[in-house]
Amino acid sequence: MRSLRTKITIFTVFAIVVAITSVSVIGVIATTRIGTRGTDQLLYLMCQTGKKNLDYYFDSVSRAVDDVSTFIKTDLDITDMENFSEHVDRARTFFDKMAHKTNGVLTYYYRIDPTVSTTEKGFWYIDLDGTGFKEHEVTDITMYDTSDTSKLVWFTVPKNTGNPIWLSPYITDNLDVRVISYNTPVYRKGVFIGVVGIEIDYSTLASQVNNIELYKSGYAFINEDDGTIVYHPKIDVTVMAPEDIPKVPDGLLGTDKKEDEGMFVTYTFEGIKREAVWMTLHNGMRLNVCVSEEEINGETVRVTWLIVIISAVILIVFVFLAFRLTGQITKPLKDLTETADRLEKGDYDVKFDYSGSTTEISVLTRTVNKLITHLKSYINDLNSLAYGDALTHVKNKGAYDIYIRELQEQLDKAEGKAEFAIIMLDCDSLKDINDLYGHEKGDIYIKNSCHLICRVFQYSPVFRIGGDEFVVILKEEDYLAREDLERIFIEKSEEICALSEHPWEEINVSLGMAVYDPNTDKNVRDVIHRADLLMYTDKYERKAMKGMQQQEQ
Repeated sequence: MRSLRTKITIFTVFAIVVAITSVSVIGVIATTRIGTRGTDQLLYLMCQTGKKNLDYYFDSVSRAVDDVSTFIKTDLDITDMENFSEHVDRARTFFDKMAHKTNGVLTYYYRIDPTVSTTEKGFWYIDLDGTGFKEHEVTDITMYDTSDTSKLVWFTVPKNTGNPIWLSPYITDNLDVRVISYNTPVYRKGVFIGVVGIEIDYSTLASQVNNIELYKSGYAFINEDDGTIVYHPKIDVTVMAPEDIPKVPDGLLGTDKKEDEGMFVTYTFEGIKREAVWMTLHNGMRLNVCVSEEEINGETVRVTWLIVIISAVILIVFVFLAFRLTGQITKPLKDLTETADRLEKGDYDVKFDYSGSTTEISVLTRTVNKLITHLKSYINDLNSLAYGDALTHVKNKGAYDIYIRELQEQLDKAEGKAEFAIIMLDCDSLKDINDLYGHEKGDIYIKNSCHLICRVFQYSPVFRIGGDEFVVILKEEDYLAREDLERIFIEKSEEICALSEHPWEEINVSLGMAVYDPNTDKNVRDVIHRADLLMYTDKYERKAMKGMQQQEQ
């Protein structure tokens, strides 16, 4: 007849076998599933974020050229061709303003077709060393056949196509610098006058792409729609002849179908199997973000083997020690099982605590906690990408809701001793700007307002919770200096308005600040409500004041 101790030992050993096997299986399944899904999402989000950043940069260049083109066409309609040089001077002044407002401009130019004027060639300004734009002698176009698009591509291509165009990288005449340019033709009453354009340094594009990194082996590269590589960190296309520049590896280019964009593609490059996602940029090029499959699967394999090995070690050890340590093992096994279950359900804030002596169970504790920490870190990285506002790059409404919930939890624990203030801000007259000047100007108005908010309240989280609404949460240093910061924001807004030439360059923001008062505020929403009321009061008073000023005028 077996003793009770023997029965307990046998039962404990059996329970250990079942528990550790279950934990190992759940851990392996959860690690594989979460790791693969997390990596795919991160790869997609990195490509999407890189596309937004590059599109924003390219769009700023094309908008600048389009604005100059519009100005020139308007000015040509009222210009006497006998005073053509005066028109060029006006274009020069306007282009200079636009070039200084646009980041990364290497050169800008307005070139006149020789058939239009034999005396006025236009202008060409360069900034090679970053010290400012200087006028450079323009190329003599009369030496070239402007019907040949293989020469002077920045001039001949838009002239012969009649359309604005982004050009593939090329070497500039005279400067011997590799650039990418956006050019648009100019017409007056159906007659071709010339070309306006901006060239950006190829190295600027390269640095933008190099900023897109994923794990150790992940990187980004750009290619033309036909697969020709524009920039690749592993291939120096700048030293190659145009006919020698390679295309993207087989399997990556895929089809031209729009629905293929954003799909995961597997291909082999330099003997390494990689997974990639591609998206089309606004200038027609494709951005690709890739990472090696070995690195994607490597962490999962390592963690899987670690779980299996540690589980096996613990099982062997506890077979010999179960008779003496049955009572001590019961609780940690229970906690470990609960931890695994919570991980399977998606609770990554769980932590497996064990205060026993230095045994294999302690090793397992540290290993599982490391695994939890790694998984939580991956999830946090995904959340940081998902909760950003695409236009202003501050936190969005989703991040704001999470922050308010966490602030309420802190307030509940502090039992009324917390110190914080909430500022509600609303951009005035956004609808008028959108209706009168277009949504692009409205976007500029919102971004300028957001920039000032972030600059003044630089130590506080800023959220964009609506089209024209922002929220700032003041704590610690900013909370103590809240009145000075509010005054500084109002003064800076007035200074900017005084210097602005257009309504969308002004900053007219209504502001309401409410300080948490434990005697009157039951929760965070009460503070938000008061700040909102104060903001609308400020908006009403500002509107009334503006109306009075208009009547006086």
